Amino acid sequence: MITSAEMDRLVAEIGDELLRRMGNATPAPARGEGLNIPDKICPDCTQRCVQTCARKSAAIIAAGADRITASATTTRVDPAIAALIDHTLLKPEATEAEIVKLCGEARQYGFASVCVNPYWVTRATGLLRGSPVKVCTVIGFPLGASTTESKRAETAAALRCGAQEIDMVMNVGALRSGNEEAVKLDIAAVVEVAHAHRVIVKVIIETALLDDNQKAIACTLAKLAKADFVKTSTGFAKGGATAADIKLMRDVVGPSVGVKASGGIRSFEDVANMTAAGATRIGASASVKIVEGAPAGARTDGY
Repeated sequence: MITSAEMDRLVAEIGDELLRRMGNATPAPARGEGLNIPDKICPDCTQRCVQTCARKSAAIIAAGADRITASATTTRVDPAIAALIDHTLLKPEATEAEIVKLCGEARQYGFASVCVNPYWVTRATGLLRGSPVKVCTVIGFPLGASTTESKRAETAAALRCGAQEIDMVMNVGALRSGNEEAVKLDIAAVVEVAHAHRVIVKVIIETALLDDNQKAIACTLAKLAKADFVKTSTGFAKGGATAADIKLMRDVVGPSVGVKASGGIRSFEDVANMTAAGATRIGASASVKIVEGAPAGARTDGY
């Protein structure tokens, strides 16, 4: 009986033979190397597609093929990397079709959660029922300047709709005004409602709008309010996550509180840099690109 590895090799050899007959030969991978080795096949190509790379597939299709078959092992996604990511779609113009696609991708790749606006929580909950993927939503988003009472009510409503994680925006203006007690109480109010339903809370501190001292104070207040995570950004401010900010946040909260990097994370290299600095969760809209672009055997040995 032919093994999976032998089948992979056979598929690659058939592709090579087709290309040789077309006069467009590409060096075959050495025995034992397997597929997905673009550094040896196409040095400037970062895609990981059927056969060994996109160029070979495109050449075969151009020659007249209607369909290309690849084994299930052609592209491998490390579940440990996917499990770090909140697959995110928070743009105001997002459509139902895009939410359905987001949830389908989250199921397929095994992301930690989908992060959607409150309006879409009920729809996402239905789409992901029976899946380990959680539904995360945002509170006081994107400004953080709504009242504590409205944040509590918004949290309670989201929980009734099925939200399993809450990302709330800190009152940035209050922090910058020196009203630290108000900031802590604002966070604590949301935490109280969420924790009563055993739901975690991530506090978005919007690092791009704060200096380092303010970032440290924000993280301290979130920890005192018993939040489960601190998070860098909404993605709607002038800047996103940086490794320096992640390190600062991790140094302040210590090992007992999670740190989520969000905003401008578009590649596996970005994820690796953030986890190395101390991030334990990633917020990204480019999640599929990230996991498919991860090198074979790649790890994110962060904090």
